[in-house]
Amino acid sequence: MATAKKDYAAITDGVNEGLAGLREKAGDTLAAFGGLSKAANGDGAIDHKTKELIALAIGVAKQCDACIGFHTKTLKKLGATDEEVADTLGVCVYMGGGPSLMYAADAWTAWTQLKG
Repeated sequence: MATAKKDYAAITDGVNEGLAGLREKAGDTLAAFGGLSKAANGDGAIDHKTKELIALAIGVAKQCDACIGFHTKTLKKLGATDEEVADTLGVCVYMGGGPSLMYAADAWTAWTQLKG
């Protein structure tokens, strides 16, 4: 049985819709999460692009489609290369085995879908 191809633009759009509604009821929490994200992703000892590669790897490890989509979009904006993403996904496979291989393949699909 073939699985349906995931549409990462639709996945992230759907999550954004949910976040918009949640923001109305839990705005303080979402604002605090946004502040945490900003603080964690700022350039420091590790640059922002490297942090996003790490975040993509964690999204693969946690099997989170939305995380894969959002971090892929950010990596594109930051100028990540095919080689950097592929290298990161290779480490995911090494550390996580078969399940990570499946989500690494999904992450590569997201990378190619969201390339433009």
